Amino acid sequence: MLRSAVLRSAVIVLAAVLAAVLAGHRLLPELGGFTPVLESVLPWIGLGVPILLAAALASRSVPAIVAALVPGVVWLLLFGPGLLRSPPGGPSDLSVATLNVGVANDLSGTAVRNLSEGRDLVALQELTPGGPAAKELNDRYPHHFQVGTVGLWSRYPLTGARKVDVGLGWARALRAIVESPKGEVTVYVMHLASARPGETEFRDETLDAAGELISADDSDRLLLLGDLNTATDDRHREDLVPPLLDAHQEAGQGFGFTWPARFPITRPDHILYRGMTATTATVEEAAGSDHRAATATLRF
Repeated sequence: MLRSAVLRSAVIVLAAVLAAVLAGHRLLPELGGFTPVLESVLPWIGLGVPILLAAALASRSVPAIVAALVPGVVWLLLFGPGLLRSPPGGPSDLSVATLNVGVANDLSGTAVRNLSEGRDLVALQELTPGGPAAKELNDRYPHHFQVGTVGLWSRYPLTGARKVDVGLGWARALRAIVESPKGEVTVYVMHLASARPGETEFRDETLDAAGELISADDSDRLLLLGDLNTATDDRHREDLVPPLLDAHQEAGQGFGFTWPARFPITRPDHILYRGMTATTATVEEAAGSDHRAATATLRF
């Protein structure tokens, strides 16, 4: 009897904490950078619900069972719409992909071909200058521009291509104007600083710098592609979304996790935009990379 009472109380308390974290994670203090990293894997916190429910059933307590269901309801309210969302589809004017090729730079030729097949724009990060991925894309695209470890490949002419500063101290971002048949699109490719528990300050500074660049850019159509090292639920992504829209949130299905490639648990890779409409958004495997590719089609 005592054990059941203790179990019942534990379930009720833990369920309340879990529901509060899910619903009110933006209200939690940063705790030295721990909370933003927690937000990066927020959907996975829902795995606590079946565990709590099993414990509640073991306690044979109706209040405990009801309490265990509460965080499940909160989880469904937060993430259910994204899981049930259907892509708008329809005609598109631009097909894009972005991929962090991985520090080993051993992206397979097949992966490069699959990534570029039917794509108007391909953005890569963590490149080794002159590496095999860049060389193969150079052969497949007539227009390209690379700065340090980031690059952009395009079927359409690029004008005004230049590196941009996101506060890293070295070149890891670029800006170019794509002259598509339907009009100009300003494209940024960025690889922002990494975020780890207790080490998010530098990443936050680069996000601020990226946000300032986007805010100061008056282009009607704008794309931001790259490994931003901030997940969909990370509070610091609010520097970019809004004012930009997230292609996956608008036209993708599921969570769209891209890292790590073998068993993705979060999404640091993004396709953000304004002045267009996302029609589809997907995630694709890329053999040889520790990330998966984020892809999207957009309509002007």
